[in-house]
Amino acid sequence: MLFAVITGLSLACWQIGRAHQKEAIEARLLVREHSPAVPLPVAADMAAMEYERVSLTGEFVTGWPLYLDNRPMNGAAGFYVLMPFKLQGQNKAVLIMRGWLARNAVSRTVIREYRTPAGVTHIEGMLRANSGHTMQLGKNPPLVPGVIIQNLDMNELVRVSHLPLVSFVVEQSRDLSGSSDGLLREWPRASTGADRHRGYAFQWLALAVMALLFFIVTGFKSAGKSNETR
Repeated sequence: MLFAVITGLSLACWQIGRAHQKEAIEARLLVREHSPAVPLPVAADMAAMEYERVSLTGEFVTGWPLYLDNRPMNGAAGFYVLMPFKLQGQNKAVLIMRGWLARNAVSRTVIREYRTPAGVTHIEGMLRANSGHTMQLGKNPPLVPGVIIQNLDMNELVRVSHLPLVSFVVEQSRDLSGSSDGLLREWPRASTGADRHRGYAFQWLALAVMALLFFIVTGFKSAGKSNETR
């Protein structure tokens, strides 16, 4: 009983904490999505700047596309297209989450056609600490250009690509040149799920209360039977 109660209360508190985190993210998003984009800082303090709108000028490194698998959008299966972006006038590159691409209905490994701007390009996006993570069974295949993977290890990408990548990523919102690349950018909102976490918290609290009530009821019944046998 003690184990069930302590576990239920601990997990309920954790879920409530997650709900508060999502609410804090939503508050930051509401402020920053209506603020003008700022030039991308190469050494960003992610604790202070994550979800900031940023602008970048440079060129896409077309030789190193990556595809994150199992990223559905509007109920359809697809990939997130990732590509390094060499910053103009700097010996640095940023990994750009360019957008979403539907999966080929015939063959999962065949990537649908999309376009990449040539030459110097101006883009805007949201600063993110990483490219996200989904549940994964097994290991990724080796990182090579054009590989389809479940989750990305940034350190491994830096090692195998030899690109001077910074540690964070940018979730692209638009191409300032106005060109169309065939990718969708209806990114999941980072603050989504606060109500779901509260629902989980209620379930864990209910489990703790049920365990306690079960202990009390069975305890009284046991005590009553003991008195009857005396």
